[in-house]
Amino acid sequence: MTELDLTVVAEGLLFPEGPIAMDDGSVILVEIARGTLTRVDADGSVDVIAEVGGGPNGAAVAPDGSIVVCNNGAAFDYLDLAGFRIPVQPPTNWTSGSIQRVDIDSGSVEDLYRECDGRMLRSPNDIVFDAHGGFYFTDHGLRMERASDTTGVFYAHIDGSSIREVIFPLDAPNGVGLSPAGDRIYVAETHTGRIWAWEVAGPGEVASHAGMHAGGTLIYGSAGLVMYDSLAVEADGNICIGTLGLGEGGISVMSPDGGLVERHLIDDPLVTNICFGGPDRRTAFVTASGTGRLLSAPWPRSGLELAFNA
Repeated sequence: MTELDLTVVAEGLLFPEGPIAMDDGSVILVEIARGTLTRVDADGSVDVIAEVGGGPNGAAVAPDGSIVVCNNGAAFDYLDLAGFRIPVQPPTNWTSGSIQRVDIDSGSVEDLYRECDGRMLRSPNDIVFDAHGGFYFTDHGLRMERASDTTGVFYAHIDGSSIREVIFPLDAPNGVGLSPAGDRIYVAETHTGRIWAWEVAGPGEVASHAGMHAGGTLIYGSAGLVMYDSLAVEADGNICIGTLGLGEGGISVMSPDGGLVERHLIDDPLVTNICFGGPDRRTAFVTASGTGRLLSAPWPRSGLELAFNA
């Protein structure tokens, strides 16, 4: 266990997630409980880019400079407990999930997808673009009183022309990322505390292995009551994952072959995501969602340069 030299960039955010470090020093993120795409400037000032409604969860820069948002459709209610905002299910206001495109200059919002092959998107969660301009996203699904969705990973195009499911079945898939060469996709399952990998044969083409869980290779499985949220990849290929749990919240770092490199504890049980920015992408920006903070810290290695990020 190691501690980061953390700085509070902004606080008072309503369950922040999906951070994107921009070249101008700002961080664009979502506020799930507020229903907004929000910009946090380097001085900590907070401005709403767009009211997207529902529950915006993951976000990424598209080839045209817009932001694509995974919207879970208000898949969570929230409780204030011991100073933390805690998401709970089943939800009371959920309608359906969607993939949205936001013009960051005008704030206009359009729906790209609400279904795939006639099946409604349940709770889109995290997103990553490949070098070809398509994007992978996870559908976290819903947990009701006595039932739970079985969901997967999708691949889609920003023009709304194509969406297909490429990995199925998974149990609450959350974080998704690509290796530096783009030839491997990583997916975190929240409730099982597992990290899976698949080989990428081409744009939206994922090789599976018969007899394995959803055809993937198990990279890492957590011990104890540790769950995993969204993730980012380092330039050297390590996988950095938002880690959930009472006394366990922070960032876990795994090597591509499955070894635990390090863990950084943070004083929030709901550390949901991480991204990299600054010179050589050696600054980590972390969403401490339970306490409503965006944090930054020097990072020991460079983060991966994401396709189309600016």
